[in-house]
Amino acid sequence: MKETRGNRLHITLFGKMNTGKSSIVNKIFNQEISIVSDKAGTTTDINQKAMEMLPIGPVLITDTAGLDDSGELGEKRVKKAYEVLDRTDVAIFCADNNKLIECDFELIKQLKNRKIPILSIINKTDLGQVNPETLKYLQENTECTICLSAKNDNDVTTKIKQGLIQILKDGDINTPSLLEDIVQAGENIIFVIPIDKEAPKGRLILPQVQMIRNALDNNIISTVCTTKDLKGAIESLKKPPKLVITDSQAFCEVDKIVPEDINLTSFSIFFARLKGDLTTFIEGAQELDKINDNDKILICESCSHHPIEDDIGRVKIPNLIKKYTGKNVIFEHLSGHDFTYDIKKYKLIVHCGACMTNRREVLSRIEKALANNVAITNYGITIAKCLNILDRAIKPFRN
Repeated sequence: MKETRGNRLHITLFGKMNTGKSSIVNKIFNQEISIVSDKAGTTTDINQKAMEMLPIGPVLITDTAGLDDSGELGEKRVKKAYEVLDRTDVAIFCADNNKLIECDFELIKQLKNRKIPILSIINKTDLGQVNPETLKYLQENTECTICLSAKNDNDVTTKIKQGLIQILKDGDINTPSLLEDIVQAGENIIFVIPIDKEAPKGRLILPQVQMIRNALDNNIISTVCTTKDLKGAIESLKKPPKLVITDSQAFCEVDKIVPEDINLTSFSIFFARLKGDLTTFIEGAQELDKINDNDKILICESCSHHPIEDDIGRVKIPNLIKKYTGKNVIFEHLSGHDFTYDIKKYKLIVHCGACMTNRREVLSRIEKALANNVAITNYGITIAKCLNILDRAIKPFRN
């Protein structure tokens, strides 16, 4: 299975215009991914490409516009570049053999505040001696500094890989576990996958695929069925399954079928732990007990899709919340990488399972929410809370 962007290590190149960021990207891929020119400001938008960078693993390389771009369009490009910080796992800061300028210092300050590891590259060594002040500052303020010429050096990719390996920690490369700390090899689990309007024709949705693959990778015996076949699936096993994992939208029906002595949770709650912070999301859901009329709730989706009839984020969850709280709640929606900076107006943020984005971006959103004293939770936990089965749904993670 090809690794999704959300599960790749996100590596982003930052720096002022004409430091050779695009040339470095092209060297890494050994092909022309980004347009290269001597004219400053050639890269005007975010360029992304995935690759397998051995021995690091699957990565997503992002090339950004120069941070010293100016004018009305330039300011928008710089804003877009800074927004990528929210989903950057490791930064490659590009400088040249000249002195650093204000935007360089500001970027490094923001990277350090976010605890994003920095590999700094002083490029264009073919044009002259490296500025000693630049070298000293980067050596003191970034995790690793290398000097090279993207134009003339033949070992650019090797140098960058070695630099990344030096600064990356195990937790930066290996994502938290899915099933392996909850279910042991040889144990049985059941995946309940409803086939409804939101189920894509002829295939499974990403969280379902990833969970099934994770079970196979860890020698966990799994049964896959729909809700109408769940009772028979449980009865067909010689001993009860260790765990039943369902689509959150079928929680109510599945809860009635699965005996109380069998653990039950959802795909979305597993992804709340994988992509975010489960404890924070559980605490955030308690805010639903304090909702008043005219309070605003932000429904936040990490992917952009065409809303369908009975859409989970735009119809089902709002209806569940209104029924649970009995209040006239105002709902607003954001999708994709957009994340409002005026979040103080919300009583609660309800985030999707985040299967299409990386953990760094979700953690950034959690950090922004908490910094503004706004509670945040996710789809699966919200649904379980509204159905009064949250305690049961989170029990597997507390054993």
